Amino acid sequence: MSDVFIPTLTVFRHTMILLLTPLQLFKTLSDDTRLSIVLLLREMGELCVCDIGAALDAPQPKISRHLAMLRDAGVLLDRKEGKWVHYRLSPQMPAWAARVIEEAWEADRTAARKLASKLTSVNGTADGKSCCG
Repeated sequence: MSDVFIPTLTVFRHTMILLLTPLQLFKTLSDDTRLSIVLLLREMGELCVCDIGAALDAPQPKISRHLAMLRDAGVLLDRKEGKWVHYRLSPQMPAWAARVIEEAWEADRTAARKLASKLTSVNGTADGKSCCG
């Protein structure tokens, strides 16, 4: 066969996502906001949109747009609870991609922890998560 690459489609939660490739992952993480979101979620686990926006000091529409891109790339999963949407790193992402994120977190753990501590002080809770979830 020729050198034509045809991505595999996977259906998850009614969303079609392309099989994550290294190029797609690095393009997705090349944006500072998206990389900060991923590192924050690696540090904190699951967070709602309002907490992510508070940690990054960014408006909800901007955060939602970046979260959608990360979700569509297969990096994040979302869960709706009432009117709140919670995001976490996808356990279904390829192992190599999870290692890349882990290495990035290890290299910049201080920044991720600074964002997490900002949430703790803003939300006034021990785990930094707001009352929306």
